[in-house]
This record gives sequence, structure tokens and C-alpha cells, in this order.
Amino acid sequence: MLLRGFACNASAMQQAPPPTFGSHAISLFLDFDGTLVDLAEHPEAVIVGDALRALLTELAGRLGGRVALVSGRSIDQIDRLVGPVAHSLAVVGSHGGEVRAAGAIVLRPERPPMLGNAERAFNQAFLDREGVIIEVKSLGVAIHYRQNPSFAAEANALAERFGAESGLMVQKGKMMVELRSAGHDKGSGIAALMQSPPFAGHIPVFLGDDVTDEPGFELCAALGGAGILVGPDRETAAQYRLTSVADVHHWLRGL
Repeated sequence: MLLRGFACNASAMQQAPPPTFGSHAISLFLDFDGTLVDLAEHPEAVIVGDALRALLTELAGRLGGRVALVSGRSIDQIDRLVGPVAHSLAVVGSHGGEVRAAGAIVLRPERPPMLGNAERAFNQAFLDREGVIIEVKSLGVAIHYRQNPSFAAEANALAERFGAESGLMVQKGKMMVELRSAGHDKGSGIAALMQSPPFAGHIPVFLGDDVTDEPGFELCAALGGAGILVGPDRETAAQYRLTSVADVHHWLRGL
């Protein structure tokens, strides 16, 4: 069912700040890295402060439980970084490959065996290469080169080559490239939550900063909702934009 109310032309509205949506009307979906927390040099170095945990708890109460974290990280990683608060929220992890309703079990497919081969190949290729981090996830393995962007071409070429040989999906993001299981994305994860209470019947609003968030923006627009890009302006399916993580926190407090 198409939900009416906030759909608009993305190309015309991408520069506009988002309105203050009524908390009774929306289901809220929040990317993690670059949206709720600032990006860090190492994936495990992000900071989740008590103020953010309190804000997420308050939002869940104010929206009747219609708050979900939507991340490329695994749900296990989100739980470790966010703490017990994560279990009171719905969580979509691994680019839509994992879905957990609040207080429920994690639904995820089997880990493709080829990811183990990819992990070994990535570690071997970048052994002793300063500034490159290999991150192993439930349904993916990523090469982070934020600390040494000179390895970008090599990392992307390796992922593309291995992806073509293995059938794994190549997922590019900010200063990283990942091989992951195919058949899902952040849009499919949001769609799964939107089919059931408490999310069903409300207008979906998704905040994200990366190209990996575009399927989520597109899904929300298709359901009559809205995407909110975080960070510098770029071509996007999001209708609105906030400039920084600090602005996201301020906007969320005003819902």
C-alpha cells in the first residue's frame, strides 16, 4: 500500500532541510556510521555516548517503538557498539541481510562460504600494508583504506575481480569496498520492517549519508515517505538534507 503524505521530487528538494515530521505519523529508520556517529579512522573506534543512547531510547518511546537502526555493519557489531539500547530497537544489519525486530531473534541467511576465501585473499593482498583495515562481518568482508587512500584503486580492483569470480556482490562506500552476500540491501531491510507492526501503516523516513543508503531512500520515496541525506550535497534519491551528525541529533530532538 502506498503511504501518502511526504513524497516529493528529489532533484528539486535535495538541498532543502527536512521538515519537523509529526512523531505520530512516521516510522523512523537511521543509518549508523556518518549519520548517528561521526566516521572514525578504524571501524571499532566510533564513539556512542550516553547522550546518543538516551536520545534513541527517548525516540523509541515517543514513536511507539517505530525506530530502527539500518547499517552495513552486522547486528552483532551494532549491539557491541550501541549496548543494551540496541535490543530495544529494531535493527537492520549487513546491508539488509539481517533483520531483528525489537526484542526478537535475528533473521539472517547462511554466510556464503566464499566470504572465507575473500577474507583470506584480502588479508594476504594487504599484509603489512599500512593504513588498510580488513573488517570481517556476518555477511561480508570489507577493505577500509581511509587511513591510506593511495590503496583505493588496488582495493577496488581486487574486490571487483574476486566478486566476478565468486558471485559475491561488490558494495562500495566511503573510503571502503566490501564483498557481501547478494539479494538484499537497505531498502529490502526497511521494506521487511514496514510490513509488520509497529512500523506498518506509517510514513517511512530514512536518514543516511552514503551511497549504500540510496536503496533505502528509494524505498521510502516509493512508499510515500522521505529520505534525508546527511553530509555534502550530491546526486541522491533523498528529498532533504542535513549537513552533519550534530545536525541529525538536533533534528531528532525536535521531532
